[in-house]
Amino acid sequence: MSKAWEDFDKNIDVEGLQNDVKEASENNQEFKEVPNDEYEVKIEKLELVASKAGDPMVSCWMRILEGDFKNSMIFMNQVITQGFQIHIANEFLRGLDSGIDVEFVNYKQYGSLLMDILEEVDGVLEFSLDYGKNKKGYNTFKILEVYEVE
Repeated sequence: MSKAWEDFDKNIDVEGLQNDVKEASENNQEFKEVPNDEYEVKIEKLELVASKAGDPMVSCWMRILEGDFKNSMIFMNQVITQGFQIHIANEFLRGLDSGIDVEFVNYKQYGSLLMDILEEVDGVLEFSLDYGKNKKGYNTFKILEVYEVE
C-alpha cells in the first residue's frame, strides 16, 4: 500500500466522506451544475489539500442557502504554487471577514490558517458570493457581503 494513500486517509475525513456517499445513494440525488450568478452561501469546508497533480490547493466547499439551487454546492479549488495563485486565495479569504490576518508564510502555516478561518466563520457568518468566470474561462469567487447568522 502506498504511503500517499495512508496520508490521504489521515488528512481527509474518510468517515464523513462515507456518510456523504451513503446519503447521496439513499437520496438518489441528481446533481445539476450551478450556473454563474450571485448566491447566499455558508462555508462547509475550507482546507489545504493536494490537487490531482499533487500540488497544494485551497479547497472551499460552499452550500447555497436560498433559491432554485438551495442545498447545491459550489466548489472553489485554487492551486497555490505561484504568487498570483496565492494572491487569489488570499483575496477570497480576506473577503470572509473572519478577523484573522491572512498571510502566506509557508504551506504548514497556511493549512493552519485555513482551519482557523473556518473555525471563526462556521455557523457564525454567511456570505453573498459572486460566482463568475474570468476572461480565460476560469471560475471566480468574490465575497460581496458578509452576514451574521441569526
